[in-house]
Amino acid sequence: MLQAQPSSLPALTKKQIFALKKLTIMGYLEGTSFLLLLGIAMLLKYILGMPEAVSYVGPLHGILFVAYIIVLIITASKIKMPLWALPAGVLGSFLPLGPFIFDYVLKKRLGK
Repeated sequence: MLQAQPSSLPALTKKQIFALKKLTIMGYLEGTSFLLLLGIAMLLKYILGMPEAVSYVGPLHGILFVAYIIVLIITASKIKMPLWALPAGVLGSFLPLGPFIFDYVLKKRLGK
């Protein structure tokens, strides 16, 4: 009969879980703004000749990108992320859908 093996991952405290939730929210906001910039604003600019959308979505995405990186660094120090997680989170922020995939993989590896 198979027995459940004890998890080798330490349980996260409430503060660590809260930090992880903040990272998830920031990642979703940053990822969504990037998709809006690429999928809507850039199309409006280059296909329909309407550059106004980029002038609004672009700076918003820039602010959210910087905020995401800051929250990622703070969260990495609070929950003692695996060594690969910080560079993967930064790399993911440069790719469409990257923050969403990073969040999924990180939570899976942390057992959440």
